[in-house]
Amino acid sequence: MNTILSPLYIAVSWIIVQFHAFYSLIFDEDSGWAWGLSIVSLVVVIRICLIPLFVRQIKATRNMQALQPQMKKIQERYKNDRQRQSEEMMKLYRETGTNPLASCLPILAQSPFFIALFQTLSHISNDKTVGVLTQSQVDSARQATIFGAPIASRFMDGADKLAELGASLGTVRTVTIVMIVLMSASQFFTQRQLMTKNVDLSVKSPFMNQQKMLMYIFPLMFAVFGVNFPVGVLIYWLTTNVWSMGQQLYVIQRNPTPGSLAYKQRQERLRKKGIGVEQPAATDAGKAAEAAKTARVQPKRQTKAQRQSGTGQQPKKQAQPGQRPGTSGQQNRQAQQSQNGGQARQNAQGPRGQQSKKQQAKKAPSGKSKPSSSNSKK
Repeated sequence: MNTILSPLYIAVSWIIVQFHAFYSLIFDEDSGWAWGLSIVSLVVVIRICLIPLFVRQIKATRNMQALQPQMKKIQERYKNDRQRQSEEMMKLYRETGTNPLASCLPILAQSPFFIALFQTLSHISNDKTVGVLTQSQVDSARQATIFGAPIASRFMDGADKLAELGASLGTVRTVTIVMIVLMSASQFFTQRQLMTKNVDLSVKSPFMNQQKMLMYIFPLMFAVFGVNFPVGVLIYWLTTNVWSMGQQLYVIQRNPTPGSLAYKQRQERLRKKGIGVEQPAATDAGKAAEAAKTARVQPKRQTKAQRQSGTGQQPKKQAQPGQRPGTSGQQNRQAQQSQNGGQARQNAQGPRGQQSKKQQAKKAPSGKSKPSSSNSKK
């Protein structure tokens, strides 16, 4: 594991060393301020690099909200066929260009750096070099304290281990408990801010229920695992939670989700300033879902009796050239055959048939007959 993550150890330790060299110009190089601010600066660098992933996370979250009605229909339609349900879900994701895992990208991308920092501080606690840290820098970091707690100390460390770091058990546990509570509270507040202000509450979906569960699960997880985190890691995670809170608040204020409480509040602010109210724009996933819905028109199901009798609704076909509207194809074929048969008989009779027709026309009595001789005499 250490061999696989050794490049990350080098990267994390190098960034910390560079910032420590800068803050040593302002503070004592062995102070907690110099090393603590170096960890905070590490968080800032990582979060700046993760801004594109954060933007993708926002888009993915909104697209998932827009797709909830279609996803619910698929679940109800194929509730007895899990495989077909999964296939239709993946097809919907492809057609709308939605990645359900994109909302987890920032956390997943931070995980390697989090592990690297955790291992770096563990090496410092055990008085071992790691990455680009020299032995003198490790000794300096071991002496650095935050409110009396060494940055490499943990809540679960015993009194003997803390005595080696020059700290007392009560001080370390007090500081770590306060930082764990702040870390869990900031995580809960960030998630609650998203759920109460930047979610369209008019759409009830399983996605909202999952987000509500995560709102309580994540803080509890960090509270449980936080007792094993060094103070430096608690500083890292508290800083990244504060960054997420501020970044999310900025997005909610500037570009809220249409239909959410934050969106209505922004519309009200625009009204007071005399600016025209914006119309809620449909998301890309919503547009793609509507396009896919219109493109995939499936024929209606018919009963067996309708299929046998032919009374089921059939798609209307365009009339062929020469076909009368409102007549069936069989009637038009019969009319065409009779017309062709009459033409064939005329051709078979030839000139004689045409002459006989002319003679019959001459012999036919006209409408005005000449008066008879008897009538003229009278």
